[in-house]
Amino acid sequence: MVYRFKNNGYNIVMDVAGGGIHVVDDIVYDMTAALEEYSKTSAIRTVIDEDEVRAVPFEDVRDYLKDHLGSYDEADIAEAYEEVAYLIEQQSLFTDDDYSDQLAAMQKRENVVKALCLHVAHDCNLACTYCFAGKGEYHGNRELMSAGTGKKALDFLVRASKGRRNLEVDFFGGEPLMNFDVVKELVAYGRSLEEEFGKKFRFTLTTNGVLLDDDILDFVNKEMSNLVLSIDGRKSVHDRMRPRIGGQGSYDLILPKFLKAAASRGQMNYYVRGTYTHYNTDFAQDVMHLADLGFEQISVEPVVAPKEEGYAITEDDVDRLCEQYDILAKYLLERKKRGKPVNFFHFMIDLTGGPCISKRLTGCGSGTEYLAVAPNGDLYPCHQFVGMDDFLMGNVDEGVTNTALAEKFSAVNVYSKKECRSCFAKYYCSGGCAANAYNFTGDINGVYDIGCRLQKKRVECAIMMKAAESDSL
Repeated sequence: MVYRFKNNGYNIVMDVAGGGIHVVDDIVYDMTAALEEYSKTSAIRTVIDEDEVRAVPFEDVRDYLKDHLGSYDEADIAEAYEEVAYLIEQQSLFTDDDYSDQLAAMQKRENVVKALCLHVAHDCNLACTYCFAGKGEYHGNRELMSAGTGKKALDFLVRASKGRRNLEVDFFGGEPLMNFDVVKELVAYGRSLEEEFGKKFRFTLTTNGVLLDDDILDFVNKEMSNLVLSIDGRKSVHDRMRPRIGGQGSYDLILPKFLKAAASRGQMNYYVRGTYTHYNTDFAQDVMHLADLGFEQISVEPVVAPKEEGYAITEDDVDRLCEQYDILAKYLLERKKRGKPVNFFHFMIDLTGGPCISKRLTGCGSGTEYLAVAPNGDLYPCHQFVGMDDFLMGNVDEGVTNTALAEKFSAVNVYSKKECRSCFAKYYCSGGCAANAYNFTGDINGVYDIGCRLQKKRVECAIMMKAAESDSL
């Protein structure tokens, strides 16, 4: 499968299966479209053996290309075809688009849990309007995880990870700093398990910053591999959606703390994480605001909400939001030229290595490699499913007992979703978020259309930026 798009003056041709990205002139750009149609009825490549591929001779496609590229001279068409044929023979264009054999082998593997999201607090000291967790309590009781339950969760992770050495644990909420003594105790307990069981814990923490102080920051900088700081951007945008319990804004309270935290970590191993909504469809301005403040690691993501909510992203918003990603990509390129680069999470893309094919096919591993733990020790596929009875997978004492549900999540992949099979972005988004799919379609194998359209735009912008950076070398 070949995908073509234009962005910021670049003609970009993607070989979807092989991962090849090519910046081309107009005639090659148009020719790949013609050959894509030609390939639906006739072969344009011949496999000699596993390692050698030949493009069909120009004589076989001359008449077809002349008919479909009538505005170009035949000599130019022939020369352009030589370039395309070379890419075909280098197996970086028109490669086979089927990893079903690898997928079948992967699905036979035993599940190994690699990461836990520990909900140490189902309580919060903010009242964020868009909170999917029902103001922190996940539509249940306000509750804090005990140290005993947390230790059982880490014991479960050690058992369920089998021979895997590197493990990840995210302290999450609600607001995890409302239960900070337990966080500290669990980190110490995890460290005590490392040598005995041959494990290495990578701890992270997500916070709204209200309770963040110097002592907590010192501990976090010593023990947390990553720190996620929740802020939505401009003061007016942030305070509208992230007020305190009494209705006051939280921006002025948290901003100096976050600036100090980012600086104390050398502008690495953290990110400020925001959410944009229908109320700020000019969200590029929020990213720029955060960058201008001095933050160098930024993530601002679309809200996912029922359509009846006034802040929910609508179909009418999508075109403008896509334009915002274009604006943002150009802004970030310009910053980099000025020696002030910023990493925007959704534009971070690795075209030379990146995730292995199993991750590209199956995504984040929710319900299989990654689980969430509620304060009472119940296990769920991920943090967005916590509290949903239909997605209870087990508990930290007995482990995963709902094996049917685990198998269902294990079967989710880019081939199980019909919309993904013909999508150019499938190996970058890996089929998207199962929770979003369920919330909008009632099926973890469904597709959240607005989210997909925004994701595809982000991939295009990220690839364009790589092209621009390469062009400037």
